[in-house]
Amino acid sequence: MNSARLPVERFAFLEMLAFWMGEVRNKNLEKQFNITRQQAYKDFTLHQQLHLNCLIKTDKACYEYADNAKCHYFDGGLDDFLLWLETGHFAISTPLPNTFTSRLKLPERHASRHIVATLVRAIHQQLRIEVNYISLSNPEEEGRIFSPHSIVKAGSRFHVRGYCEKAKGYRDFVLSRFREEVQIEGPSPYTIEQDVAWQTNVTLILSSDPRLSAAQTQVLAHDFKMDDGQLHISTRAALADYLLKEMQVNTKYLDGKPEAQQLVLVNRDDIKQWLFNS
Repeated sequence: MNSARLPVERFAFLEMLAFWMGEVRNKNLEKQFNITRQQAYKDFTLHQQLHLNCLIKTDKACYEYADNAKCHYFDGGLDDFLLWLETGHFAISTPLPNTFTSRLKLPERHASRHIVATLVRAIHQQLRIEVNYISLSNPEEEGRIFSPHSIVKAGSRFHVRGYCEKAKGYRDFVLSRFREEVQIEGPSPYTIEQDVAWQTNVTLILSSDPRLSAAQTQVLAHDFKMDDGQLHISTRAALADYLLKEMQVNTKYLDGKPEAQQLVLVNRDDIKQWLFNS
């Protein structure tokens, strides 16, 4: 079949859901693209005909991705899937020829698609899960009972936030550091509404490093459209530390060179309870 006549965007969408969410149904295509059930069925049938042993039908209208199969139309990553979960927006981006713009492409940290699918299910259904997790401070696998409520992209890495029963509090875990499979442990009593740091909004007040000259201060004020020499940023308290790191604002000490520090946090005392290792 002529590739120009293939429903490429719908193929990419169904592959994305099957790959990252663990399953895709006719109704997903119907709702996303406003097509009939018959058309959605034809799309799945055609995809299976063109790419054998890629999609596995698990019931009357549900498909999952085969373990060793590769995507043929969806070439995005976890970021694209999370954007769709957040906004419902999905589109295949095709760079224009001879464009005069470019984007820096950072490598995505590896995250198991099976783990992501289980996390999404646990979040939607408010379930507890058992996970094995490692960290730089503790590189040995460690079992935890965890109730996830949100997946967050912070800079170049993804983490999941929820209640950790071992830590007896709400914590963030880097997705790439989960090991083996995630096991569902049943309903969870811990909700997103109980996460105080997630439900609390704070305002970060930034200004230029006071060691900079007046001319240098004006440069930064123009860069960030500062109002009266200050930049006010509203964020969830749970994300304040990540935002400061992305802005390259060190809250513990000033860099030796003010040109390297550039910005400082003015209201540290107001938000220090939300900062890591404060």
